Amino acid sequence: MKKSIGLVELRSIAKGIEATDEMLKAANVEIVLSTAICPGKYITIIKGEVGAVKSSIAVGKEVGDTFLLESFIIPNVSEDIFPALSGTTAIEHIASLGVVETMSATASIIAGDILVKSANVKLIEIRLARGLGGKGFVLITGDVSSIKTAIKSCEEGLKETGSIVSTVVIPSPSKELVSSIFQI
Repeated sequence: MKKSIGLVELRSIAKGIEATDEMLKAANVEIVLSTAICPGKYITIIKGEVGAVKSSIAVGKEVGDTFLLESFIIPNVSEDIFPALSGTTAIEHIASLGVVETMSATASIIAGDILVKSANVKLIEIRLARGLGGKGFVLITGDVSSIKTAIKSCEEGLKETGSIVSTVVIPSPSKELVSSIFQI
């Protein structure tokens, strides 16, 4: 089981592609996402065992050098993060909807991990920076109380970074809104 996730974000697409290649050659890791994002940046997310992810991220940071914007590792990441990143989470019913909007792709992933670990909520999607001007957002569902608890924990956990733009809780969202969310 792949229990660790790591991310490298660079301000150069060419350097991002090079760094990704070197990261994959340096350790036994798998790509979760490797793509250009807005505005003109490159992001690589990998998963694997903790030691392999640490080694791979270290290589990505070294290759990225002055182009490095952000990097992080979550050693014991929630398995719910992976389908949320690819938008493949199976959700049968959205009782209530929580939205956390962040300043960066990195903050969205960290927010998603905090949200799902802090209350009985289900990640719907973690949307990263494509068409969002570098921002990201996380969609969660559950009962209103659980969503409020999760969002409060997330706001506390990311308070020092100032990376949360806005949060909302929508009790009983309309069917039309729910339909449109799955087409975002």
